[in-house]
Amino acid sequence: MASHYSAEYKQIIDSLPGQSLGWLKALRADAFNSFSGKGFPSLREEDWRYTNVAAIEKKLFSPQLGIGTNNIDKEWLANYSLQDAYTAVLVNGRISLEHSTLEGLPDNVCVLGMADALEKQPELVKKYLAQAVSNNEHSFVAFNLAWFSDGLFVHIPSRQIVDKPIQLIHLVTQADLLTTTRNILVVDEMAEASIIETYVGVNDAYLSATVSEVFVGRNAELTLYKVQNEGEKAYHFGGTYIKQERDSRFNHHNFAFGSLLTRNDIHTDLDIASECNLNGLFLGAKRQHIDNHTRIIHSQPHAISRELYKGILNQRARGVFQGRVIVTEDAQKTDSEMNNNNLLLSNDAEVDTKPQLEIYADDVKCGHGVTVGQLDEKSIFYMQSRCVDEETARNILTFAFANEMVDKVMIESLREKLLEQLLERFPQAGVEKSWL
Repeated sequence: MASHYSAEYKQIIDSLPGQSLGWLKALRADAFNSFSGKGFPSLREEDWRYTNVAAIEKKLFSPQLGIGTNNIDKEWLANYSLQDAYTAVLVNGRISLEHSTLEGLPDNVCVLGMADALEKQPELVKKYLAQAVSNNEHSFVAFNLAWFSDGLFVHIPSRQIVDKPIQLIHLVTQADLLTTTRNILVVDEMAEASIIETYVGVNDAYLSATVSEVFVGRNAELTLYKVQNEGEKAYHFGGTYIKQERDSRFNHHNFAFGSLLTRNDIHTDLDIASECNLNGLFLGAKRQHIDNHTRIIHSQPHAISRELYKGILNQRARGVFQGRVIVTEDAQKTDSEMNNNNLLLSNDAEVDTKPQLEIYADDVKCGHGVTVGQLDEKSIFYMQSRCVDEETARNILTFAFANEMVDKVMIESLREKLLEQLLERFPQAGVEKSWL
């Protein structure tokens, strides 16, 4: 139960970073009290009605208090690392400079572990920490703020265009581990960057609870990729909360392939004439449960948002998509579109989809669409008539459905790795990677 975590917290609090900072101690105390009072989210909460996290309450996952990186399989790590990127690696929730490769990064670009950032630039961290999301969002956010042991602080200064992607790899190497990381990603005015968050781990039970606060400055552009390919017994909560200034552009590509239970929150607030694109692909097999919860708030006029999420579910997997767009009274001339398409490969697979539009302005253009179904039998018959056997025809159509989302990835090396992971998650006879 949550009380187990609250009791353990008293034993680890002194080992958490930033305990000498009064303002951070106050933030942590408020977050701890909020979590202790509510516990983990329950099915009684509307935003969690499809996702039961009781299994997390029953088992006590514990953080790694020391830093142990000697047992990392470097070939395994290399399998997820991009060669054409600056790479920062966190092992079991803590930064590992030994495995990071940040050489060549522009001098004015800051990529630090959160513990280091709190020591070297505490006032800058204070400016952003807990500003994109509050403890009132839900108790997982409060849990993360109270418990976070490290994370990554990335700051791209004004007018800086980063020449290569920055990859942030979160790696878990032990069973029964709790990793709580807080990331702050800042792209200042007229700057441009691409950041990739990669989450991987061993095939044992562990809990990853991560929150990323993202700030996109005026007329800046950030493309953020998240690839969640954790162990098949793992539990993953990932929250990404974005604040956009006027004329900014934010693109998010969310790929959820791994873990037994996944919850992804992607919430963004748009300013005047800003733009956001939210794209997602989630794959579920066996008894995986994958919940994607998005929220786009249009609070100012002339903003544009586009959202497309696709799900492929096999065997007894369950998917959830809850998409919500809010257009406030002041957000005239809003242009928003949301779509969710789902493919069920078995009669036992299930998806719950709940698109929501809340419109309080009268001069807007908004729409949404949802599809849930199986492969089109006419398309399968057509391919069979062209000498393609039925199994191969089904496989080709399934991968074509998924590949639309992979094709949106502009980083070639990442796109190649995503295709490899698609084939690993859904090994399909008769499909070649070169076709995709």
